[in-house]
Amino acid sequence: MSTPPAQLDKKLSAFHLWGIAVGLVISGEYFGWSYGWATAGTLGFLGATVFVAIMYTAFIFSFTELTCAIPHAGGPFAYAERALGRLGGTVAGLATLVEFIFAPPAIALAIGAYLNVQFPGLPPKAAATGAYLVFMTLNIVGVHIAATFELFVTIAAIVELLVFMAVVAPSFSWANFTMDGWGSAPHFGMTALGGMFAAIPFAIWFFLAIEGVAMAAEEARSPRRSIPLAYMAGVLTLVSLAFGVMIFAGGSGDWKALANLNDPLPQAMKRVVGAGSPWLSMLVWLGLFGLVASLHGIIMGFGRQIFALARAGILPAALGKLHPRFHTPHLATIAGSVIGIIAIYADDVISIGGQPLTATLVTLSVFGALTMYGLSMVSLFALRRKEPGLERSYRAPFYPVLPAIALFGAAVSLVAVSYYNFILFLFYLCSLFVIVCICSYSVKFNGANNKNH
Repeated sequence: MSTPPAQLDKKLSAFHLWGIAVGLVISGEYFGWSYGWATAGTLGFLGATVFVAIMYTAFIFSFTELTCAIPHAGGPFAYAERALGRLGGTVAGLATLVEFIFAPPAIALAIGAYLNVQFPGLPPKAAATGAYLVFMTLNIVGVHIAATFELFVTIAAIVELLVFMAVVAPSFSWANFTMDGWGSAPHFGMTALGGMFAAIPFAIWFFLAIEGVAMAAEEARSPRRSIPLAYMAGVLTLVSLAFGVMIFAGGSGDWKALANLNDPLPQAMKRVVGAGSPWLSMLVWLGLFGLVASLHGIIMGFGRQIFALARAGILPAALGKLHPRFHTPHLATIAGSVIGIIAIYADDVISIGGQPLTATLVTLSVFGALTMYGLSMVSLFALRRKEPGLERSYRAPFYPVLPAIALFGAAVSLVAVSYYNFILFLFYLCSLFVIVCICSYSVKFNGANNKNH
């Protein structure tokens, strides 16, 4: 009877990793961000996006040092454990898991809603479940196949965003973009600064999950060379697309008509080229690639994170096994997908803080991400002090300024999201505390049993 291999296959190039970095995030360029206009107007949201873009750029240029120095499938868990001990690693790992487990159901539901428009007889939740099953299977059958597919759909999604900007460019006007640019903030009793503060969660959606490349570090051919290339190119690609899409959509006409919509890009193009244009049809169809790229990439990410936490003894050991043929964390991928599918069918049934579950899932993923960002930057500072001799093929530029900017940005963003979602924040905090306690007890219990035997 053959024993499953202990190591993940090293098959990914820098180009694959760039595709994963951009693909994890790119659905955020297609939907979700326009709610920031309803909160802060175009100018207020532009300010929030500048702040968040600076935070993410500083974070990635700093986070890359950790990923290169400690190429581990656990990513932030491995960095925080080495720098802050088992408790710090457990909190970072579980926060990352919250981010990567709760974002995919929202994306899958968006895919289901999109397909329901094209095929009215197809129930959205059944389509969302089907999407999970397809991409779960694709991730299990091999990392190279999965990453190659991710690269293909990511490139298609980028091309479609560039087509959108080119088609609406002739109708662009700064007057359209800046008209009533501070939006409804004064009507809600908020200053312009308050509106920007409230819009931060929607700006985060432009970049959420780019750090997932760290979970593929063990499967990179030469991580110390390919990861910096992938991260730098990835964050610059996403910053360019985020500002391009937002500015061209807002300047194409009355931006208020696009706020609070799940499909701002097709609606912006429709008023420029008309409902019967082939350009619009292409945007609607190929726009699905952006959703698919993010769903597929995040499934890849949570599979590796669950695998790493199980391998470390924090989650059940069975989830740390690799498929004997495909050398992929199949049980971990299935477990995370089952949680996501359950969340799909809980939509509109469970509500926390008065939000529908889809909005709750997105906000929970943001809480997890911001917690992990902060702990990662603290880990970077701690490792520079504790292990100055650690091999670092890449070092964060302008240290300690860049990681300090990233840490400050994450703290401000966490305060913003918590203030405007306080009940959900308490739920997240309490749940994380309970899970950390259970995991810590499990580790101690298993360790005691191992000693006795």
